[in-house]
Amino acid sequence: MFKKILVANRGEIALRVQRACREMGVTAVMVYSEADRDAKYVKLAEEAVCIGPAPSALSYLNMPAIISAAEVTDAEAIHPGYGFLSENAAFAERVEKSGFQFIGPTPESIRIMGDKVSAKAAMIRAGVPCVPGSEGELGEDPTINKRIAKAIGYPVIIKAAGGGGGRGMRVVHTEAALINAIQMTKAEAGAAFNNPAVYMEKFLQNPRHIEIQILADKFKNAVYLGERDCSMQRRHQKVIEEAPAPGIPRKLIERIGERCVAACKKIGYRGAGTFEFLYENGEFYFIEMNTRVQVEHPVTELISGVDIVKTQIMVAAGEKLPFTQRDIVLRGHAIECRVNAEDPYKFTPSPGRITTWHAPGGPGIRVDSHAYANYFVPPNYDSMIGKIIAHGDTREQAIARMRTALLETAIEGIKTNVPLHREVMVDARFQEGGTNIHYLEEWLAAHNR
Repeated sequence: MFKKILVANRGEIALRVQRACREMGVTAVMVYSEADRDAKYVKLAEEAVCIGPAPSALSYLNMPAIISAAEVTDAEAIHPGYGFLSENAAFAERVEKSGFQFIGPTPESIRIMGDKVSAKAAMIRAGVPCVPGSEGELGEDPTINKRIAKAIGYPVIIKAAGGGGGRGMRVVHTEAALINAIQMTKAEAGAAFNNPAVYMEKFLQNPRHIEIQILADKFKNAVYLGERDCSMQRRHQKVIEEAPAPGIPRKLIERIGERCVAACKKIGYRGAGTFEFLYENGEFYFIEMNTRVQVEHPVTELISGVDIVKTQIMVAAGEKLPFTQRDIVLRGHAIECRVNAEDPYKFTPSPGRITTWHAPGGPGIRVDSHAYANYFVPPNYDSMIGKIIAHGDTREQAIARMRTALLETAIEGIKTNVPLHREVMVDARFQEGGTNIHYLEEWLAAHNR
């Protein structure tokens, strides 16, 4: 096991990794920008290194600064968290060439799965079902592209091969709009991801967003930890997640989970990863794989009893998975609400000083947050300041506990989306379960929000 790990991230995930390290008797070196000098995990750190000014490009995306911090503190490994450099194959390569262990998959795996065209090709070879679409990147010939769209059937969606986080996508309903949409998406993809490649898929009208959590070691052992339903989204950004997914037969989940495990073994995957699917009319369609720990990992931890972050660290240190698929028993239901520093209905960011911070508690409640009273939320980064997770024996109990937790939550000095979560938890359709990816946006429109 490593003696010292550098945590190359910020916010609640930095604190989460720090806690896992402490539990394992490992020293966690925390890096921070000047804007994060007063963060909770920096105050709690055994060692902390400032890696630059507030802008991400000069700090959390600054590879030389992060590698230097690892060198001067004698760290042995680097945990990238999520976002920032976590799915950057060049960073993973640089970490390992500098003599450190990257706590994540191999650079090759990140590269394959980071490009959606190569990821889809790899999944097709591994027998994982994919959305009908173009075989690889779209070329320049408009006649061929129109023929591909006609064969798939409108509406289609044009996607950036290097995209993510809901960016680099355009839905096309008619042939007349196709060529212009392809050109615009290519231009956007080139600017945003430094990769103008795009591909085409069938646009599913009312799918749910279901993901399968996997863990794998370098000895080709792999397991899946059930599924999560992440359909409560706004502009392709997840707002509420839960596990397991309501109303999907276990046999279907087992079948798709086994295929994901087989795909991991086939590509020699190592570490934590998430296969993301659209689910419609009883069918799963692969859309992408995230080669890192997810924001929503706590719901899976609560129903499976598996510590995903500790397992990431163990397999990166060369250890075998400490369990087999037979050992994975899912219990109860868990729901996560992302707490963002933003107007609950306009969604405009609300940075500033938190004057009151009262986190909820009680049976089955977990709060993952780096915030505290008098903490200043910087305007430079993502607006998420924490997550409230509720676990119960049933979905109904998990919702009831979440409702209570949200009522107990008091955050003043800034605006947060807690009032929105309170309303969603009492929404009849949400309580039924099984809403599609458009439901939250339609709900907001219907409420004139």
